[in-house]
Amino acid sequence: MGAEASYGTQVEVLGGLLEAFGDAAVVLSYKEDRTFAALSLNRFGAVGSCRLDWRGAEVLRSSPAFDGGELRKMLCELAGPDELVVLFWGNLMVPSVAVEAGLVAAHADVVLAGCYECWVYLVDSGVLIEFQDGEGFTVGRVPQTAFEISLVDA
Repeated sequence: MGAEASYGTQVEVLGGLLEAFGDAAVVLSYKEDRTFAALSLNRFGAVGSCRLDWRGAEVLRSSPAFDGGELRKMLCELAGPDELVVLFWGNLMVPSVAVEAGLVAAHADVVLAGCYECWVYLVDSGVLIEFQDGEGFTVGRVPQTAFEISLVDA
């Protein structure tokens, strides 16, 4: 099964999260997911299978904490409550979700419950928060292009 065919086939994993967000959440189609990924995740290289390579990117902060309280704190400091956020998961079968930052902050514990890694893309700010369970958070500005990283690392 290809990426597009398997994308979003496990939406039930998001049950508690979608219930918490209510009608404010939008489950993204594969095309929408790939569009937002091109503006964020895909502008980074990878380390291993699901960790971003932050070399060449402006890292704003990192934190060894790996809980909802820390995510809530970061969102409150980095984004206005109405800023659009896209939540990406480490498993492509779980669809990405678009919702306002204030709701993500309010339900940060639910966002992180049951996932080993996720990425929170603050669309207007151009900031990406990477979460790795057991390792914490890395926050940085998304490079303008993937090519920018190559130039910095060269």
